[in-house]
Amino acid sequence: MEESDREKRLSRYWDRQAGSYDRRMASVERRFFGDTRRWLCRQAAGDVLEVAAGTGLNLSHYPSGIRLTGVERSDPMLAVARRRARDLGLAADLRQGDARALEFPDGRFDTVVCTFSLCAIPDDGAALAEMARVLRPGGLLLLADHVVSTSWPVRTLQALADAVSVPLQGEHYRRRPLPGVRAMGFGIERHERLKLGVIERFAARKPAAA
Repeated sequence: MEESDREKRLSRYWDRQAGSYDRRMASVERRFFGDTRRWLCRQAAGDVLEVAAGTGLNLSHYPSGIRLTGVERSDPMLAVARRRARDLGLAADLRQGDARALEFPDGRFDTVVCTFSLCAIPDDGAALAEMARVLRPGGLLLLADHVVSTSWPVRTLQALADAVSVPLQGEHYRRRPLPGVRAMGFGIERHERLKLGVIERFAARKPAAA
């Protein structure tokens, strides 16, 4: 997929964050995300794809026995994830890839996971469609992200944050993937919203083949 000049600039931005990302995110993880990574990843089973795997912060939360593949657009982020996998003794297949154009056949995976990443993918709708495509009929989609709040004062703050973060970082604070997942016909099996609705996590089942 050919990148625009803006996408190239944003890619360079995220590449530069790789070395400090985990340290900068530590307080956010504790205050806002809580147990979300564990809550989500422990539901994964079989052949698992993690989309936009970042620095591999989910790796320690997967159950044993799964066969994990991860894709990440940023090579520096991917390098950190690979080191983390080695330190954990995980035999994960971590590779460079674009969430909007996954290089896997239809129905390849039993579970697809994406955490706190759709907010920064330029075309989140295309990424969701790709996740649905590579998920087998009856497979499980596990998503978590920061989304538009249920509180109007927080929504106002999010709009102000978007005015800065979208042009500078490509990060959106008012997206919400759940309606798009429902529109694709997925059944929502587990769903929670936390922190005034800012954090949303859910497990959705792809329709079985007719």
